[in-house]
Amino acid sequence: MKTDKVIDHIVAWLKDYATNARVNGFVVGVSGGIDSAVTSTLCAKTGLPTLCIEMPIHQAKSHVTRAQEHIKQLKERFDNVTDTRTDLTPVFEEFKTEVSLEGAQATVDMALANTRARLRMTTLYYYAGLLGRLVAGTGNKVEDFGVGFYTKYGDGGVDLSPIADLMKSEVYMLGEALEVPSSIMKAAPSDGLFGDARSDEDQIGANYDELEWAMRMNDAGKTATDFTGRQQEVFKIYKRYNTANQHKMIPIPVCIIPQNLT
Repeated sequence: MKTDKVIDHIVAWLKDYATNARVNGFVVGVSGGIDSAVTSTLCAKTGLPTLCIEMPIHQAKSHVTRAQEHIKQLKERFDNVTDTRTDLTPVFEEFKTEVSLEGAQATVDMALANTRARLRMTTLYYYAGLLGRLVAGTGNKVEDFGVGFYTKYGDGGVDLSPIADLMKSEVYMLGEALEVPSSIMKAAPSDGLFGDARSDEDQIGANYDELEWAMRMNDAGKTATDFTGRQQEVFKIYKRYNTANQHKMIPIPVCIIPQNLT
């Protein structure tokens, strides 16, 4: 990949989109992970006002530390970058007192995890509306179009997606070129939705290198029977997530009313 040219292309695309939309810049949620670090840096490089927002909800300390390190570095490099911190923990806890928490614990935990992401989306759009800016998404190609590893109307609720055509490995290439802090480059990817340091691999059962491979094999028309051992296991994991999460990747179904009924 021609990393520098890709960076220039994305930065120009971001700037053109914002200019044509007649908005004042970007809002980015910064989590301490590689995707949000790369996205916020790309937005900063447009020269347009870029607001980085921390939104902890019982966040693991390591995530908070990396996010703060990245924001500090970004503000030192770009004078168009500002930041704010919205602690959503009290909001999340109050929400829990107003809803039913009955049911299987794993189901409740997942519903609450997705709620965290949706509270963050609401916060991003509050600031975007307040400042007349766009919410920049941080999803990569594997997450957004492979396994659907994001929350519908949570971190999937954005105005534009600058890195969604990049595999995770390519995001790391950009991260290195963009001088993302080494602590973020080395950290295990995590969605941070459970208040602990569990990684994406812990949840999915495969790492991003494996998922990229499976995505390429699936696009090439392969099936699980074409593989054995770990490759077959990974391919099945990929297909399970890809199939179950199609509802996130396709347009919202619309019930079309036949003309003879109107």
